[in-house]
Amino acid sequence: MDSAHALSGLSALAHDGRLAIFRLLMKAGPDGMAAGSIARKLDTAPNTLSAQLLILSNAGLVRARREGRSIIYAVDFEAMSGLLLFLTRDCCGGRPEICAPLAQTVNACCSPRKRRA
Repeated sequence: MDSAHALSGLSALAHDGRLAIFRLLMKAGPDGMAAGSIARKLDTAPNTLSAQLLILSNAGLVRARREGRSIIYAVDFEAMSGLLLFLTRDCCGGRPEICAPLAQTVNACCSPRKRRA
């Protein structure tokens, strides 16, 4: 990921509403959520949600797919990983203990045991 793409992603996340949407979609996982469910869960007006999802989509952080009459939104986990890797690529200055909490968090939430539960 280059700086321009990282800035686009960070800019898209730098808003309370968009960050809430992104975090909700992170919890939903790869299956995503229907736009209507997102709006109800976050008590957001449909037109506001649509605008926020468009910004997240344009930044490459969220993808949409049609299922019947619903549009399902999901995090683009490859893009999210790329953004995190961009931010941490040169981390720690040779001191891995600095990033240990981040690694522990990722391992805890993304372990196969956790996904099956």
